[in-house]
Amino acid sequence: MSDDIGPNEALEEFTTIESIYVRHRNALMVRGNFVSIYTDYYLHLMQHGIRHSAELDQILKDQLAIQTLHLVARPWAETIAWTVNLRAPRINLFVTGGSLSESITGRIFTEDVREPDRNLFYAQTLVHGHDEPRLSTIEVEGKDPVHWISQYYDQSEQRPGKVFRLPDETFVLVAAQPDCDLEWFESLDEESVAKIEKIEETGLLETRRFRFHCGCTLEKILPILGGWRERPDDLFEGENEITLQCPRCAARYTVTRDMI
Repeated sequence: MSDDIGPNEALEEFTTIESIYVRHRNALMVRGNFVSIYTDYYLHLMQHGIRHSAELDQILKDQLAIQTLHLVARPWAETIAWTVNLRAPRINLFVTGGSLSESITGRIFTEDVREPDRNLFYAQTLVHGHDEPRLSTIEVEGKDPVHWISQYYDQSEQRPGKVFRLPDETFVLVAAQPDCDLEWFESLDEESVAKIEKIEETGLLETRRFRFHCGCTLEKILPILGGWRERPDDLFEGENEITLQCPRCAARYTVTRDMI
């Protein structure tokens, strides 16, 4: 875990995620309470004037929580991006994060989204120090991220994995390890998962921390407009300023002609 905390990054901004080994069952349990991450997410929406329907808001929040748990179930040096292309509602759902950056972020694309003939889940995993990411694509059913992750684990992780919603914005991922007690695993539900530490022999393996954070700035986004420098009229179309959105978190930035 990095101890490099900036002056404006109070420890309270981070959510602690626990990785717990369930002995005798040979399973990994990853658990976190996402109130802090959701608070920062809503502050981000307010700051940039972003509004989602209740349905889309819940889907994005769930996917943020689930990917955070998955990141803790994976090696530290991975940065993971998931894009889900849904038929109904017709959206692209994008979430990305990494343990090294201790951050998770995401957004929803609702405009100019192609309608697929099925729901597709695209996963990209980049390992620190490597140039080429690992890519995988699977078909998923429904529009509940909790169900998607089970399908993702079966097809891409090649092991069973389930996510459970518990009260007070707590989520738990249980992932099978070698020689897992699969009969026990399949019997799990929200009630039994909430009691695992009281019933089973467990051991805390590690903790990692995360916050909702993109890191985008106007200075980082402006270079993508370099190709318009010689033809600003085509870019601004008679206006004195335009608004750009971050492709990772949908933050909005105003760009004026003199910035190009």
